Amino acid sequence: MTKQSLLERFRRAYRDLELFPLLTAEEIDAFRVEYGRDTLAKLEQVVDDAEQDGKIIFAGHRGCGKSTLLARFAKQMMQQGYFVVFFSIADMVEMSAVDHINILYAIAVQLLSKATERKIPIPEKTKKEILTWLITSRTETTDRSLTSEMGMGGDVLKLVTAKLKTESKFREEIKRTYERRVSDLVAKVDEIAQCVRDATQKDVLVVIDDLDKLDWKLVEEIYKNNINALFQPKLRIVFTIPISVIRDIELRTILQTASGSPIQQMEVAKFFSKADRHNPEAVPLQSKVEVFLEVLQKRLPEDLIELETARKMVVYSGGVIRELVRIARASCSQCLLLIRQNPDQTELQINDEILQQALRDLRNDFASSLGASRYQILTTTYQEGKPADLTDEFLLLLHGLYILEYRNDEVWYDVHPIVVELLKRANLVPS
Repeated sequence: MTKQSLLERFRRAYRDLELFPLLTAEEIDAFRVEYGRDTLAKLEQVVDDAEQDGKIIFAGHRGCGKSTLLARFAKQMMQQGYFVVFFSIADMVEMSAVDHINILYAIAVQLLSKATERKIPIPEKTKKEILTWLITSRTETTDRSLTSEMGMGGDVLKLVTAKLKTESKFREEIKRTYERRVSDLVAKVDEIAQCVRDATQKDVLVVIDDLDKLDWKLVEEIYKNNINALFQPKLRIVFTIPISVIRDIELRTILQTASGSPIQQMEVAKFFSKADRHNPEAVPLQSKVEVFLEVLQKRLPEDLIELETARKMVVYSGGVIRELVRIARASCSQCLLLIRQNPDQTELQINDEILQQALRDLRNDFASSLGASRYQILTTTYQEGKPADLTDEFLLLLHGLYILEYRNDEVWYDVHPIVVELLKRANLVPS
């Protein structure tokens, strides 16, 4: 094998490892692994059992496979007779700027887009009020600019979506327009949804992905202070939330009360039982390891990584698919660097040494946000399988994947395997 072909193979693996979540038919055919079947069945049941305006809350660690599962869920619900709108809030709004107003506005735009695609008639007045946002306070210059852009024959829906994503002034105008009369915006959502029902004779289901990736403070603002406004539309909506939210008693109570149904959760794969979690002689659960190995092998050819190294990589993921991908990409990056540094390099596999170099960099990333108080929380969680108390600091560590939650007969916690190395190096836990 030439240096160039070896370089290209690791480049290809690095790119393939970036393909998460799986959304297109091509990605699903190439990379899909059977995962989360029980969670999928539970989601389907809770949606079918919900009222026409039911709200479903879906929680899980960031990177545990929710987005890929939700894309599959949306497709299955479409096949079962629902009119499904599935979108990522990250594709609609800058994540640092998400609020309850632009979530509702994004729902309206996505509903309108799907209805237009299906040639479902929507009253022109409703279209105009959504797409030109009839903001009485907007300046004449802004009005002329928008009218000019729309008059150039462009796709109005794409234009509005682009403005919502990239222009803070546009988002501010929407917020100023609707924050004191959210009911007007909700009425537009409901009107579009009813037009869809009348035309298709199908129930409407909206699935919003990536709300679980919001900063903790935004999560509180949206779900604690504005939940009633967010839940007003009279249609089924699936909202995603970070796992840390359901460990906050106040937020969990608010969500369960507003939705009227239990929070659905995507669990992290458990390679070890709670009793065996720190036993160096314990053997990881083979069935779970094999699933993760299959995820890896579909993106990283077997001859590019030693099998035992691949198994170690899986265990270091802590049962979070995104973490497996992150470790594998970091390892590929190390290989690409080695190939560039060695002109005669024509053969190379990811081995334990390369894996450790990748883990070193990831470990340093984790360490950059840790201080004495957080180390103490991590140490207690490692030793006891739970925190001394569910403080905001603990929830932040849970939100940031420093701590992982597991479930079997009970809910318990452990420290991310990469972070455990930091505790050992600090002599806070036995090495």
